[in-house]
Amino acid sequence: MLPIPDRPATGHTTYDAKDPDTVYPPIEPLLPPDGAPNVLVVLLDDVGFGASSAFGGPCATPVAERLAGNGLRYNRFHTTALCAPTRQALLTGRNHHSVGMGSITETATSAPGNSSVRPNAKAPLAMTLKLNGYSTAQFGKCHEVPVWQSSPLGPFDAWPSAGGGFEKFYGFIGGENNQWDPALYEGTTPIEPPATAEEGYHLTEDLADHACAWIRQQKALMPDRPFFAYFAPGATHAPHHVPPEWIEKYAGKFDEGWDVQRERTFARQKELGVIPADTELTARHDEIPAWDDMPDELKPVLARQMEVYAGFLEHTDHHVGRVIDTIADLGVLDNTIVYYIIGDNGASAEGTVNGAFNEMANFNGMAALETPEFMRAKMDEFGSPSSYNHYSVGWAWAMNSPLQWTKQVASHWGGTRNGTIVHWPDGIDDPGSVRSQFSHVIDLAPTILEAAGLPEPAMVNGVQQSPMEGTSMLYTFRGASEPERHDLQYFEMFANRGVYHQGWSAVTKHRTPWVMVGGDLPAFDDDVWELYEGTTDFSQARDLSAEHPEKLAELQRLWLIEAVKYGVLPMDDRTSERLEPTMAGRPTLVRGTTQLFFPGMGRLSENSVVSIKNKSFSVTAEVTIPDAGAEGVIIAQGGRFGGWTFFANDGRLKFVYNVLGIHEFPVVADSLLGAGTRQVRVEFAYDGGGLAKGGDVRLFDDGKPVGSGRVEMTQPMVFSADETTDIGYESGTTVSSDYTSRTSRFSGKIAWVQIDLGDDVHDHYIDPDERFRIAMARQ
Repeated sequence: MLPIPDRPATGHTTYDAKDPDTVYPPIEPLLPPDGAPNVLVVLLDDVGFGASSAFGGPCATPVAERLAGNGLRYNRFHTTALCAPTRQALLTGRNHHSVGMGSITETATSAPGNSSVRPNAKAPLAMTLKLNGYSTAQFGKCHEVPVWQSSPLGPFDAWPSAGGGFEKFYGFIGGENNQWDPALYEGTTPIEPPATAEEGYHLTEDLADHACAWIRQQKALMPDRPFFAYFAPGATHAPHHVPPEWIEKYAGKFDEGWDVQRERTFARQKELGVIPADTELTARHDEIPAWDDMPDELKPVLARQMEVYAGFLEHTDHHVGRVIDTIADLGVLDNTIVYYIIGDNGASAEGTVNGAFNEMANFNGMAALETPEFMRAKMDEFGSPSSYNHYSVGWAWAMNSPLQWTKQVASHWGGTRNGTIVHWPDGIDDPGSVRSQFSHVIDLAPTILEAAGLPEPAMVNGVQQSPMEGTSMLYTFRGASEPERHDLQYFEMFANRGVYHQGWSAVTKHRTPWVMVGGDLPAFDDDVWELYEGTTDFSQARDLSAEHPEKLAELQRLWLIEAVKYGVLPMDDRTSERLEPTMAGRPTLVRGTTQLFFPGMGRLSENSVVSIKNKSFSVTAEVTIPDAGAEGVIIAQGGRFGGWTFFANDGRLKFVYNVLGIHEFPVVADSLLGAGTRQVRVEFAYDGGGLAKGGDVRLFDDGKPVGSGRVEMTQPMVFSADETTDIGYESGTTVSSDYTSRTSRFSGKIAWVQIDLGDDVHDHYIDPDERFRIAMARQ
């Protein structure tokens, strides 16, 4: 039972503390059993099985190789095929649907398996360890917070430093972040990065700095208490951001393309022994183009994309090494279990066939804006602060060698098999060897508890707990030939699904990851299933469904049983529809057609702000303008790679709509802003007729028209995964090049700002005494 109940002292109570019979036992700190190890879990993002040099790939990861040489390589360790589900499964020891994380938080629905809400009957590992005397800390990515709970007011039950069980959190909330200019949190408090990209800042280095400092302090102040540190950098998820010197190490190394690279990796994997000698290299699917079929004028850009990614992964491994070295310098590495999980899913194919300079283009169904000519013009900027880049589908496929498919495809091992290293000198007998027992990310939590000598709690914070669903891997640490104990596992993501049982796997791919908008999907019952026998076919290269139809039917039935048991049904293959809260059936922080803001409010995610996409809207603000005029942001949403801003520039009102950092549509007032207290306003009249259309803009100063213009297109789905809405300033990158984040603060005074939706809200003036009544009535 956790917390462990306090037991009151019993026996004789004296009247005077000086009485010789006054005896009480000493206060003992809560500690886990003697010998309980420190734990460091490193989880990288979007790294395929065949990317890291530790598993035969082209990206140098010397730290991973060093740990593998003194530890164990696991070549049949599996994830869920997507980031947030893998992370929640890792942190709880339960299957991702069991903890509500059937997909990412941004596509949560009302179905229990896809709600993004972790049931309180499934407490996270960090909470169990903390309540048993461990020091706990998380650094980096947290993608487990339901989107309607991600505002500055929470609630914070799902945040790492509250309900998550981590005493320390330094990182970001959400699926990805700008490595040069991230939206950071210390606990639940938003903070700004300590430096700029121009001053040498990079998020991975910053996370390592904080992790090293915390570990040193923990051992300095509590040397007898073990720690649980979770280091989860945003790397190497897109955007692929890395200093140029790391990119240049790989200049020219990928000029022969992904087909050649995949074969080279395959040969190297056999040399290393990380795949069996009889493994076959799986064929390229028709949906993935051959390198030779790509336009010659685009190939230099494609090669550059992979150079950037390789440098990004090596850079990340370097900073993981700094954390490892800190533990070694403290003399406690031998009794520290290090899990180095190289990817939370397979390599990402979300960058389209051509790759992307701004990956948000594809998420908005606007990838066609990034023409080959545009990509060539931007080639030298890939990886820099001016980019939000991703690599091509072909590189994702190559980085998953020798396996089929990619991230999101939970059916095939290319989406779910990730090279993993365990380093624990005190607990491993044959360092440098390979382990091939089937294992899954849900196995990590029970492994740590067994190694620490701690039971699974029956009750946490007054709530009876359901059993963990993973299987401890501790038996593999000292036994290469031990029969596998985790012999049944289902997989599902967006209806890509499969099941593993005692060496066999039955799988079916339902949808293609990079087709975000449109595309014809078959009925679930029309999906074609494949059958593989894993003891002789490591890579799922030989489909045996025709030879063994009875076995296939048996496994299909087994998948359905497991799906019902763990809350997979109903399957949901929608994507863009699930981004909209009402259609998805999840709560939304904002209701109605109006929202009122006050100055200083900021770091508001898109799910915290009424959506102005694909509709008419107006923004009204009551401001006070000094006699000398005013400059700066009144309200801004998004940033350099997509968004809009209403601000004062050179003494005039200005509205800018930025489409993906590719097209910027400014509208400027004809006259200077008058001094004094006044209402300023921008109205946007949407053209209608579908998504992403344009509209007419009008500007008003105290009800008087002062300017008009045209926005030719808009973003229909999402502005950004990491940029936010700010009132009176702009954090992160800026929507308009007319100001910087350092000069964006409004120099006048703002009383309030209000967004109204619809064609009937253009009444030009809001009575200050009535604004609350109006806002509440419209909600």
